[in-house]
Amino acid sequence: MALKSFKIFSKDAKDLRKRILYTFLILGIYALGTGITIVWAAPWLESLYGNLGYMGIFNLMSGGGFDRFSIFGLGVSPYISASIVTQLLQMDIIPYFKELKEQGYVGRQKINRITRYLGIILAFVQAYMLTVFLLKVSDVSMILKITLVMTAGTAFLLWLGDRITEKGIGNGQSLLIMASIVLSLPAVFTGSYDAFIASGNHELWIGIIFYVAYILTYFLVIIGIIWLTLAERKIPIQYANKTVSAYGARQSYLPLKINYAGVMPVIFASMLLTIPNIVVNIIGNQGAIDFVNNYIMYTSPTGFVLYIALIIFFSYFYTFMAMNPEEMSKDLNKSGAYIPGVRPGKETTEYISKVVGRITFVGSIFIAVIAALPIVVSKLTGLSQSIAIGGTGLLIVVGVAIETYKQIESGLVSRKWEHKRSRI
Repeated sequence: MALKSFKIFSKDAKDLRKRILYTFLILGIYALGTGITIVWAAPWLESLYGNLGYMGIFNLMSGGGFDRFSIFGLGVSPYISASIVTQLLQMDIIPYFKELKEQGYVGRQKINRITRYLGIILAFVQAYMLTVFLLKVSDVSMILKITLVMTAGTAFLLWLGDRITEKGIGNGQSLLIMASIVLSLPAVFTGSYDAFIASGNHELWIGIIFYVAYILTYFLVIIGIIWLTLAERKIPIQYANKTVSAYGARQSYLPLKINYAGVMPVIFASMLLTIPNIVVNIIGNQGAIDFVNNYIMYTSPTGFVLYIALIIFFSYFYTFMAMNPEEMSKDLNKSGAYIPGVRPGKETTEYISKVVGRITFVGSIFIAVIAALPIVVSKLTGLSQSIAIGGTGLLIVVGVAIETYKQIESGLVSRKWEHKRSRI
């Protein structure tokens, strides 16, 4: 309603319009950089093409720049890895990080600074390992040049992400990841067109029917992801100093997202299954490589089951790590609120834990289905996983798009009320 009642192109939304245009400018710079190949890596790239099966998640999150070894080839994946590490350290593993978490805004700023430094260090390590073990470059000066350029590219992207967060719209790092995936969408649809129609594997009319069904299914999956992202379980709460029957009183709720973990379980599971493949490829033992490919990679039956199990496990792990029922119970008690029919304290904690566990089960199964779709569709149809339906990319794009839309909408609403007050 806000977007309809207060147009984004009106003169009162001039500053918001500038922020949106600034965001598009930064994303344009990022899109340009993903197409610039590091010249020193060019002689070794021919051996890389078609050999990224187990590192597809990194290529996806760099807008396809990884398989070209572009200056933004690593994307912001090192920063994501660093974020995962710092989040785990805040779980009372290292007291210093837990203290920072409890310090509020100042503590968050320090954690963000540590995460950025750790992300740049990880970018250097990843760039070095990829250059040596994937490109198989042996010249020391070339290794150093390629590694430094890729590390500098990641550092520059972190700076661009901060510029979006400060002067643009939405979370900068999330929008860069989203842009990476959106850049690959044209290749998805052209690839499916080639597979169904241009390849000649089917009669023309059958190929057209398959292609139309593919597009319709693709959009149905997007609708399902939108529903999952917005769905929440509302627990009614009551404040001690208010009554529901009071004149003008409105029922208050404790909203719990069904998919609180978002796409993080898929990223956790993908990265964890990638580690054995990276290790055996570094070692170069063919027997170990065959074992990992046949039993651990998610393209194998046992690896697929392990992949789904890890997604469900990390859904619970991440949700209960970030949404602590005991802390939620304490916060309700501090604010003078309670759940009708449930005693404050231990019973409230147990009740919230039970509800969170149930909705997380639904969310984790849905995420697992979305993540499994590309693998299953690829096996059944012979399509490449990069153009099969569903997957991590759609979860990220939909989640970031919804959050950005909400931020634009809240900005429009605030400006609408400011405009009304100025006229009174």
